[in-house]
Amino acid sequence: MPPSAAVVGKDRQIFTYREVVATEPLTIGRRIRHFRTRAGLTLDALGERAGAAPSQLSQIENGRREPRLSLLQRVADALGVPLTDLLAEEAPTPRDALEIELERAQRRPLYAALGLPGVKVSQKLPMAVLESLVGLHGELARRESESIATPEQARRANTAVRLGMQARDNHLAEIEDVAEQMVRRAGYEGGALTHRMVTVMAQQLGLELVHVGDLPPTTRTVTDLENRRIYLPSSSIPGGHGLRSLALQAIAHRVLGHERPTSYEAFLGQRNEINYFAAACLMPRFVAGPWLEARTHDRDLAIEDFRDAFGVTHEAAARRFTNLATVVLGIRCHFLRVQEDGTLYRGYENDGFLLRADVTGAIEGQPVCRWFGARSAFTSHDRTTEWYQYTDTPGGTFWCSTQAGATASGDFTVTIGVPFAQSKWFRGRDTSTRRTSTCPDDACCRRPAAAMTERWGDAAWPSARMRQHVFGPLPTGAFPGVDQTDVYDFLTRHAPGDAVR
Repeated sequence: MPPSAAVVGKDRQIFTYREVVATEPLTIGRRIRHFRTRAGLTLDALGERAGAAPSQLSQIENGRREPRLSLLQRVADALGVPLTDLLAEEAPTPRDALEIELERAQRRPLYAALGLPGVKVSQKLPMAVLESLVGLHGELARRESESIATPEQARRANTAVRLGMQARDNHLAEIEDVAEQMVRRAGYEGGALTHRMVTVMAQQLGLELVHVGDLPPTTRTVTDLENRRIYLPSSSIPGGHGLRSLALQAIAHRVLGHERPTSYEAFLGQRNEINYFAAACLMPRFVAGPWLEARTHDRDLAIEDFRDAFGVTHEAAARRFTNLATVVLGIRCHFLRVQEDGTLYRGYENDGFLLRADVTGAIEGQPVCRWFGARSAFTSHDRTTEWYQYTDTPGGTFWCSTQAGATASGDFTVTIGVPFAQSKWFRGRDTSTRRTSTCPDDACCRRPAAAMTERWGDAAWPSARMRQHVFGPLPTGAFPGVDQTDVYDFLTRHAPGDAVR
């Protein structure tokens, strides 16, 4: 029957092929078997009444054959039941539900990969055995969904999220709208979003912000859904907007309706969305957009001014700029955060700026050309102001502004860059600093000069600094990287009236 075909049931309801296939064949088959046995009919008897071969009906009952809509109508007529009874999505009995689940589990790639024979699902299978097998398959699926994310899996998942954002010019309009509604309701009109406003936003959702000094070391915040509490650190992280951002990220999970992540890519997608929500609240589009437009009109765009206007870190301002630059200003750009060893920690581009990538498509962890402004800024004697530079590359000439910073784990730089033609809108466009890069060609800056290789090739023996994160897989659990035992102990300590016994 073609997809457009339809039949009219006895109750005058019209059913299309698409409506039939919405119900799983296994469930349809079990419902046919249920009504057939209730009517005391054999497969032969039902086949004779419905005009179908018993072997064909057996395949349908076992979910191994998708029934045609016209045959289903004849079967329903033969059984004396409405077609809707055969198309219901629930199993007819609890036992049937277990049988269906066991059949599903044994057909999944996860079970096939084990190379084990399947168990024949029949009425002869004891109920206790059936329950045990379904339970085992459920646990197998749970462990698979909570398996550790290897470095390669993490890179592939992160690349998928990054490319998805690149396709949208790093702009999520639906989250912008939600953030604007919430900050307006909290009384925000402009400038820096205050801690008090963030507290009001939480209260409007029925949530309480609680600051504690004993958060589990693998967490940034913990939300107690039962008691409607968000636990935050007792003091702000460096940068000034730390506690506001952490609280907003925790709030975002509730506002955006997140479910428990079922894959590492889903986990990273949620992290991306909560970070976006926090930035959209701290630098709301309805204020930040006009602010950027005014500075563009004056040809005086500067990330350092954007940062100071909203009381956030330089990195937060630079990343937020990428959310608004293309959609609001029509400016394509790139963003880099580079570690002191020259590796890219985080990056984004929609302006054609060339970055190294590994075989998975990941750019994080790749070396950045030593002639880029992101690395030249490390050599600047004055790190209190931005470093401006033009760079000629195989993809064209780009202008950038770079700010150097420091953390306990080492120095880093944050860069915003644009194609040459767009530099006219930015402060620092008159810089005379210019470099040439042919990266990703190794001859540019990764391959030592021939004379240096001849001089030191056989005389040098450095001891490398190992990057431990490369070897350390994320702990297992529903939330990758989080020690759930620590989290549950923490919640037990802090839950009202739930003192540890």
